Amino acid sequence: MTTLKAILGPTNTGKTHYAIERMLGYGTGMIGLPLRLLAREVYDRVVAAKGYPHAALITGEERICPPTARYFICTVESMPVDIRPDFLAIDEIQLAEDEDRGHVFTDRILNMRGNHETLLLGADTMRGLLRELKLGVETEPRERFSELRYTGHTKITKLPKRTAIVGFSAEEVYAIAELLRRQKGGAAVVMGALSPRTRNAQVALYQSGEVDYIVATDAIGMGLNLNVDRVVFASRSKFDGRRHRALTLAECGQIAGRAGRFRTDGEFGETGSCPPFTEEEWKAIEAHRFDPVDAIQWRNSALDFSSLRNLIRSLEKPSGNPRLIHNPHALDEWVLRRMSEDGGIGPNVTGDRKVRRLWDLARLPDFRKAGPEGHGRLVLGLADTLADPDARLSDAGLERRMEDLASTNGDIAKLQQRLAAIRTWTYAAHRPDWLENPGYWQQKTREIEDSLSDALHEALTARFVDRRTTALLASLKKEDALVTNLTPDGDVTVEGHLVGRLKGLTFEPVLDARTLEGKAVRGAALAAIRPMLSQRLAEITGAPSDAFKLTEGAEIEFKGAAIARLARGASWIAPRAELIGAVEVEASERAPALARVEEWLKSEIARLLPTHAKLASGEAGAGLEGMARGLAFRILESGAAVDLRTDDPPARITPEQREALKAAGIRAGRVAVHAPDAQKPAAQRVIAILKAVASGTEYPLAPEGAGSFALDGTWPEEALAANGYLRFGRRAVRADLAERLGWEIAKRRKEAGKNAFAIAIDMASMVSCPADDWPGVLKGFGLAPAEKDKETGAVTLWRYGARTRPEEGQTARPPRAERPQGDRPKRDGAPGDRPQSDRPQGKGPRGEGRGRGRDDRRPPRGGDTRNDRRQDNRPAPPQRKVADPDSPFAALAALLPPPKPPKPPRPQKQKPPRQPGTDGGKPAEAAGEGSFVYKPFQ
Repeated sequence: MTTLKAILGPTNTGKTHYAIERMLGYGTGMIGLPLRLLAREVYDRVVAAKGYPHAALITGEERICPPTARYFICTVESMPVDIRPDFLAIDEIQLAEDEDRGHVFTDRILNMRGNHETLLLGADTMRGLLRELKLGVETEPRERFSELRYTGHTKITKLPKRTAIVGFSAEEVYAIAELLRRQKGGAAVVMGALSPRTRNAQVALYQSGEVDYIVATDAIGMGLNLNVDRVVFASRSKFDGRRHRALTLAECGQIAGRAGRFRTDGEFGETGSCPPFTEEEWKAIEAHRFDPVDAIQWRNSALDFSSLRNLIRSLEKPSGNPRLIHNPHALDEWVLRRMSEDGGIGPNVTGDRKVRRLWDLARLPDFRKAGPEGHGRLVLGLADTLADPDARLSDAGLERRMEDLASTNGDIAKLQQRLAAIRTWTYAAHRPDWLENPGYWQQKTREIEDSLSDALHEALTARFVDRRTTALLASLKKEDALVTNLTPDGDVTVEGHLVGRLKGLTFEPVLDARTLEGKAVRGAALAAIRPMLSQRLAEITGAPSDAFKLTEGAEIEFKGAAIARLARGASWIAPRAELIGAVEVEASERAPALARVEEWLKSEIARLLPTHAKLASGEAGAGLEGMARGLAFRILESGAAVDLRTDDPPARITPEQREALKAAGIRAGRVAVHAPDAQKPAAQRVIAILKAVASGTEYPLAPEGAGSFALDGTWPEEALAANGYLRFGRRAVRADLAERLGWEIAKRRKEAGKNAFAIAIDMASMVSCPADDWPGVLKGFGLAPAEKDKETGAVTLWRYGARTRPEEGQTARPPRAERPQGDRPKRDGAPGDRPQSDRPQGKGPRGEGRGRGRDDRRPPRGGDTRNDRRQDNRPAPPQRKVADPDSPFAALAALLPPPKPPKPPRPQKQKPPRQPGTDGGKPAEAAGEGSFVYKPFQ
């Protein structure tokens, strides 16, 4: 069953980013986006994350669909309705009220779902409507990452850098760009009529800093992520294809919201002759308060293709819901009706295939913005050839059309006209049932579109950008005639000569730098590097945490380049950081960046190793005393685990100390003390890096996620402990799994009811141990073979060695919820339980110095006389104990099947049972309060 959720909020709230991350977490996914430009950007991200074979791009003008594709990135109109992925998202759902495209968004909102999760992304104005549609959608509001402030009116010549000026006609955009060229050196131009390739190139011109201003139509309001500090309106009315109208406040908010990205606040206002916002309006935009959407466009999806007349009737069918309205003036419906009135086609067309072909032609987008009449003539011309479903456009006819469109000569207007026309044929080429050779024409039209896009970009740049004015000459000081440049790859050039490369904060001169023309060029290179380094240091100082990465080589990367390295500090958990490079700038400029790197390093260690960070700061150690404090210190020193089997004298932990360790994030068991959060793969990796820095040598890293692994003789005990593993014969076993295995072994012994018991080989899977190494692992628990198969020599029964026989007085306490209040916890079926009088407590794991009462003598080896002793009127225990809540095995014991109901106690005839906590007449204190020594598991 799918979950349906709407993520609603203004711009710059991370909605689309969140949806992409959610999609990539599923096996299959699909996302519908409002623009081809945005779809291409998301597709590139998915390819980078999952690989080309697993990503598909489906738009009206482009189709990349490998047979192994699992993630489909589409424009909303091109979303395949016959595919149901695990995850599905629809972006910018507020466009459902758009008169031209809204019905498509509405259809996707109402009818398309993912198998497991569906996300609707858009403005908060859709909240009430979604609720009234009764879709069962859960809404989640999102707050903007930064604030938006109104600045009022500003002259164009007084606008600060990194400003976007918004107009709503080509003439207005060009006039503003010309003025900025004369006054500010130039501007990038973005309009809806531009192809995605041209728009990307113009945006790159602005993003690179070659120009500091961008002039755009409302195309800037969606699908473009720009580093814009301020958005100003040159006008607030537009022609929407039918009439001139004022922008709604929500549309103004969508455009103004492009100012400020992520945590950087943005500003908006007016310029030129644009009327100012009223106080009520600008406050509403600042607070993102807009009128809710009360109705959205709708079209009947159950279309009747039996005849052209029936198709038109089914398209005109109302929804019956006042919130879902039908637009009778939609362009594709208008064109279809025009076909029915045409003498060459007429209204009497019947047959599913013929009617579907006419409907496909009617839905051809109007890339030329020619209006209904002009676009209708184009479609009717195509229908003369393609009305028959079996007809195709000939290669010869298309070749003649392409010759007229392929020329890159002419001014901006001519190039735009050709580009709009070729986009029409690019769309047609992706309809395989329209052309004789669709594969060839897809490639041909794409080549022509790309060449026209590049030519248009060059024409716009030549007209609206003065490259000499925009060059960064101030940094060249005395060599102000020289021009320097830093490429995206880090290459530094002076007057076209490559003099070096800037990697991170390090400038690496090329080997042939001395062959360039004298010291002036090299001096200019160094002069150019200083501001570049200053800018990069400033970026590092203000960078968010996700901009940094710790590498396996103990270096810290920023934007893919190493900027700092780790150095030995006060302890392995507290290394220092040293910047790599930036020696060309003053120490005062380096200090803030170094402080930011060290701050990130400390927070990253605390994030991955929270227990260690709290112990190192003293936050977690304040409540630890005695043995518990010592064990915590050993964890802090070792890494992830401490092996208790070799401790001499054995560690003795009271229940209170064990509880305190648990609160500090440490688990104390019979075999080991370990920190669970330090045994995760990311934590193991950072421990290995930090240990290597502290020791000055390489430090091994355990296989990721391994329950155990074979030892090759190169693993020192310190490295095993740092990774959270213990040595068991020829294998290293993860500490928490070793404890769990011990409980299971104890359970088998209890079920056997005697010293010699069987251990199934299936238990080896608990620690991922192969059969050959299994006996060595068992011997690590103090077990020894008790019986072997006479023919194969395989061990069939195991027993605990005489020198490591378990002590009966040290059993686990029950989980807190099950522990009886008051007296010492009673036994209640915990693994390894025996009657309290069965065996006395002693001083050590080998029985030295033990005293036994006359009635507490051990039975002969190989036998079990517990039942006999009870028949000899030995007192039965008052109650079986339950597991100790402070034991690290308590959680595992809780997973075991519930114990059988205890038998009723036998009547006490000879003497009262011993009190809990005594043994052989000794007081409870003689055994050591809460004494903890290593014992093989019962």
